[in-house]
Amino acid sequence: MNISSITRKSDTLGIIVSSLCFLHCLATPILFLTPTGTDILRSEHPVWWGLLDMVFLVLSFMAVRWSVKTTSKTHIKYAFWTSWFLLLLIIINEKLHIIFLPEKIIYGVTLFLVILHFYNQKYCRCQNQKCCSNKTL
Repeated sequence: MNISSITRKSDTLGIIVSSLCFLHCLATPILFLTPTGTDILRSEHPVWWGLLDMVFLVLSFMAVRWSVKTTSKTHIKYAFWTSWFLLLLIIINEKLHIIFLPEKIIYGVTLFLVILHFYNQKYCRCQNQKCCSNKTL
């Protein structure tokens, strides 16, 4: 798969990555708070589990960046970058414990990214080359 085909499918990538990020966030408390999860994972968060946050963040950044370059609506661009930046801040806060934030906040942000990618894919894609001709992919 080359870069140009990924760029054309950036919203699909964004939907998949944001959904997996949501499931990762949803599974974390379940795995680490249940007795079965504690036995399996020895009541510690494995390093690889925490690194998944960064993997999802990087992949999400790429999907947002490519989607912003091919969207036809300016307000969607701002919504993408705002939601991605919020996700970044929440993950940084989670790692550094700067302020207390309820765990549910990250669910809303990741679901909003999924919805944005669906919306962008259906209603905001450039339909012709002229629409995106000034944008480099």
